[in-house]
Amino acid sequence: MSEADAVEQVDEPGTVSSLASDLRDLGVEAGDTLIVHASLQSLGWVAGGPQAVVDALQDVLTASGTLVMPTHTTQYTDPSVWQDPPVPDHWVERIGESMPPFRPAVTPTRGMGAIPECFRNYPGVVRSEHPLYSFAAWGSAAEDITSDHSLDDGLGDESPLARLYDRGGDVLLLGVGHGSNTSLHLAEYRADVETERTQGTAPLLRDGERVVFEYEDIEHDTDDFGALGAEFEAEVGATQGRVAAATAMLADQPSLIDFAVEWFEANR
Repeated sequence: MSEADAVEQVDEPGTVSSLASDLRDLGVEAGDTLIVHASLQSLGWVAGGPQAVVDALQDVLTASGTLVMPTHTTQYTDPSVWQDPPVPDHWVERIGESMPPFRPAVTPTRGMGAIPECFRNYPGVVRSEHPLYSFAAWGSAAEDITSDHSLDDGLGDESPLARLYDRGGDVLLLGVGHGSNTSLHLAEYRADVETERTQGTAPLLRDGERVVFEYEDIEHDTDDFGALGAEFEAEVGATQGRVAAATAMLADQPSLIDFAVEWFEANR
């Protein structure tokens, strides 16, 4: 979407104050623990772009709350299976040997959008140390949520997603569907369904040295997340509204994950 298209979407520009007002009307409150998945272009034209969105979220939650966003880095997946774009076979070994180590403070996100990429650079934001599935957090529980993120099963019970669940957090989808809802991955681990396991490697920085770590994980599948999310909203319920030009959904994360566990066991 061009900037001209964004202007055409709205009668008035989005601002920090208007976004904050829309978020409060949706039900976001000071002190909440909130994981956000958002599309900047869905909001229409916003004065300040991603910075305004982050500012608005922080203003509403206040420092007594906690703001969390996924800051994943798919550049650390196996280059032999890359398709968007694929790379020549003779590049694969060299890429694996030369990829800089993942460093939470500097490694950019990939494919996550402008808002989490902006957020990870904010003062006071901390980031978990998983080379694929890191999360960034700001606020009162940021350190607790991001610390000790397990390399194995990076979206499972030793991940920030599980700590959000334990804290009774909420999920906010801003202009995106459940296909982007990372919390549903936690339910994949908890559901009693057969899953394939994979192995991977990624470089991390340890005592100033590049060290390649091995890890295991399940194969994730988001193809049915949309159907799952629609049934959750119909049967359990979620708050629907608008934030600027974007369709927004706010839901209780533990209720969503518990529903998803049962749904996966019945449908996968």
